[in-house]
Amino acid sequence: MAAKTTLNAKNLEPLGAQRLAELLIEVSMGSAAHKRRLRMELAGNHGSAEVAREVRKRLASIARARTVINWRKVKALKSDLETQRKTIAETVAADDPPEAFELIWQFLALANPIFERSSDSSSSLIQSFHQACEDAAAIAVSAKIDSNVLADKVFKAVQDDGYGQYDNLIAAMAPALGKDGLDCLKTLFVEWSKEPKDKPANDKREIIGWGSAGLLYEDEIYGTQRDLTVRIALQEIADAQGEVDDYIAQQPEKTRKMPMIAADIANRLVSAGRAKEALEVLNEVDATGQAGMPWQLARVETLEALGRREEAQTYRWTCFEQSLHDQHLRAFLKRLPDFDDLEAEEKAFAYAQAFPEVHQALTFFLNWQAPAEAAKLVMRRKAELDGNLYELMPPAAEALAEKHPLAATILLRSMIDFALDSGRSSRYKHAARHLADCASLAPHINDFGDTRPHDIYVAELKRRHGKRHGFWSLVT
Repeated sequence: MAAKTTLNAKNLEPLGAQRLAELLIEVSMGSAAHKRRLRMELAGNHGSAEVAREVRKRLASIARARTVINWRKVKALKSDLETQRKTIAETVAADDPPEAFELIWQFLALANPIFERSSDSSSSLIQSFHQACEDAAAIAVSAKIDSNVLADKVFKAVQDDGYGQYDNLIAAMAPALGKDGLDCLKTLFVEWSKEPKDKPANDKREIIGWGSAGLLYEDEIYGTQRDLTVRIALQEIADAQGEVDDYIAQQPEKTRKMPMIAADIANRLVSAGRAKEALEVLNEVDATGQAGMPWQLARVETLEALGRREEAQTYRWTCFEQSLHDQHLRAFLKRLPDFDDLEAEEKAFAYAQAFPEVHQALTFFLNWQAPAEAAKLVMRRKAELDGNLYELMPPAAEALAEKHPLAATILLRSMIDFALDSGRSSRYKHAARHLADCASLAPHINDFGDTRPHDIYVAELKRRHGKRHGFWSLVT
């Protein structure tokens, strides 16, 4: 009987069209989103032109809205936007690509007015617009939009990229633009960069804040923002055209010695078969300290491209010793002969066990999915554990709980002790939960060794923190 009442299409079919229609009307009462969906389906019966008309009406309605979009309204708006976007990209575009292109551009134009009245800081809404950029690119190809016309539309959109909604537009549009369109787009940005920056009289300049050098004026900020927009756009165009030198030219000389920028340049030079130049760029960086993962990976790839594989291996191991980053070790082991990798892994584990920063070592063992090594580390160096590291300790305890309950208990106790020793009342509820977890793990621990058994630990807590009534009231 239960199977026959399960909500699925097959079980609903016997109800018949009339009864299902009545139920749909009933279900949609009080739900504007459901009503819009039903109207869209009805419009579909009359062809894509009617669907397009419904979409255009809805997009115009969203654009006219003025109510603040708080976090409670984000989910409904996201659903509405996705319905419109998918209808354009999947239904209208299949029958009328030019119409779909105009609609998807109307959709993209919603970004600024939506974000201007949105108090939501999540990335859920911006994702719809990023996907719409991809849709617009695909539709532009189907609609055979003239490359110069398309370049002009992309240029104007990027100029007005107030909230990052067009961050991926140039890269997405590159195939649709083609060589001629990319050249046209490049020209538009270069000409824009040469336009004079009109500076109004001081008494008419709008002050928007203070900086280290004094007043900050809106026109100065706009100029800086314009320069940045042009530079990023020209970099993206250079990438789309495979012009490495043009990409490098857009990087100010002083930034080319920054590890991240140098890595970006080096990666592009290696891809272009210019590994020797890539190494020169990387060598310009001051790597006295830790230059960071992107720079390190770029250096390894550059050495590989130059055929200096032994040197690349040595550098991978050096990077692992500095950071305990599992990516370096995996790459190192992958290039070793069979059986040598097992010996090297054991060497890496021993090194990590003695690593000065215990939490970095614990993170490595967890990422490596080596719970036995993680438990060994916790048992040996429990005095060094910092119970304040809430981003690490709970997942670590959870990972060890099943097969290493004593190590998990030590991690949980580190958080309990921190909360009570420091009087962090906001964490009492978490500490009480951790104590309950310790109680559930205790029967699975055969030998506590030099760690206090659970009942003795609780008695010690009561002796030391018996007056933390806020905590004990939460302990069950």
